[in-house]
Amino acid sequence: MIPYTTAAEAEAALGRALTWPEAAWFRYSSATPDYCLHFHIVLILSVVYTLVPLPLVLLELRASAKLTSPAYKLQPRVRRRTPADFIRCYKDTVRALAPVTGALQLLSYPAVKMVGIRTGLPLPSVGETVAQLLVYFLIEDYLAYWVHRLLHTTWAYKKIHRVHHEYTAPNGFAAPYAHWAEVLILGVVAFASPAMVPCHMTTFGIQSIETHSG
Repeated sequence: MIPYTTAAEAEAALGRALTWPEAAWFRYSSATPDYCLHFHIVLILSVVYTLVPLPLVLLELRASAKLTSPAYKLQPRVRRRTPADFIRCYKDTVRALAPVTGALQLLSYPAVKMVGIRTGLPLPSVGETVAQLLVYFLIEDYLAYWVHRLLHTTWAYKKIHRVHHEYTAPNGFAAPYAHWAEVLILGVVAFASPAMVPCHMTTFGIQSIETHSG
């Protein structure tokens, strides 16, 4: 929680006026406990996961028969999907993702505080945020690659990773669909980079959304 009761106090402590992002962050977080700010990432992630795939889903549903004919498809044996198919996929993914992600966010809060992820002012500069995100993407993609290789070993694929491949035709709603153990493993992988290079909660939120929806 930001240790200032008014924006004027925050400006006096910083020795300058708040930027508009800092003023917006102050209004959003000044009376909110840090653990709630951390859990808000799950809510933001849910909104992003719901909205981002919609344009391509709607495009596929509106596509003409010509555009979905075998000559233009990478998977000619996959039938044209219906709204019911996408709704079922969305529900299956939410049922698999929400409980584990929610529990992981709550249980990881002590680790977030321990490694030094902060919620106060000032906010990081654009340059700092971009640099940290670049480091996070490199570390996370490297770790995720090797975890994915391990998940394709015989035992791990049969027991865990096969769930992710139940939807054989790609779509945005199916991207995070996975066994609860895989969601947990990848959650730990996603947290590794901010643990190495601590950041502000806003940067952590961007990184978390990219991890799950990117």
